[in-house]
Amino acid sequence: MPEATAANPTVDKSNDRVRRMFGEIAPRYDLLNHLLSMNVDRYWRRRTVKLVPPRGAAPILDVCTGTGDLALAYDRAAKGQVRITGADFCPEMLEMARQKSEQNACQHRIDWVEADTQALPFDDDAFQIVCVAFGLRNVADTDQGLREMTRVCRPGGRVAVLEFTTPRRQPLRGLYGWYFRNVLPRIGQAVARNNSAAYEYLPESVGQFYEYEQLTQRMEGAGLTEIAFHPLTFGIATLYVGRKVAPTVGGLSEAEIRPGALASERPPTEVPQ
Repeated sequence: MPEATAANPTVDKSNDRVRRMFGEIAPRYDLLNHLLSMNVDRYWRRRTVKLVPPRGAAPILDVCTGTGDLALAYDRAAKGQVRITGADFCPEMLEMARQKSEQNACQHRIDWVEADTQALPFDDDAFQIVCVAFGLRNVADTDQGLREMTRVCRPGGRVAVLEFTTPRRQPLRGLYGWYFRNVLPRIGQAVARNNSAAYEYLPESVGQFYEYEQLTQRMEGAGLTEIAFHPLTFGIATLYVGRKVAPTVGGLSEAEIRPGALASERPPTEVPQ
């Protein structure tokens, strides 16, 4: 993640700004995402569900759910046998998600909840999977968001983060950076019409967000272990998966009993495509 400078200031991710920005583009959000990713974002969500599948009947939570694509993907994978909750703090995006669930006749199986990922209104240890797709970088406090995701995940459950990344190898890294900075905002502006700022924000937020080992370290700090990251489509997106440590002696986790043990004993694993 590049350091913020006068020429490259830290992106403003305040709750009010992010909520307002995504609220304004909500009606065209899906079209824009599919166009800008050339429909690859659908594949990335399918891979997420395949690599982190439902197990048993415990519920699943999708935070920063947006228009609900990942929540809907989990509903399909679970064949309607698992309760799904999609949470987002942008009511306009949630309305699009509700409409989509009605179109797919699954509105009775999915709960849409207006909530901030930094202060989730759910009990501890409630969900078998807590996931987020392209939303964690929009959370003002990444560490707090990860702590909350871990808190509501049940012991032994998994936290999955699907996020944009920059390819590690040249020349793709350079070409992708040029496209993201120069082409993507113009496409977004042409299609979104009423809010070019949202798609100027996208490359800025990706360029300044944690990647690969940087993000896995923060997942470890939130109490996760057995962390692996899966680069997708040459590293344009990456899926990070960690497991919540089960309580051991006296209700304390392994990480609490031996601070730093998880990071030193189980380094994050990069899984080849």
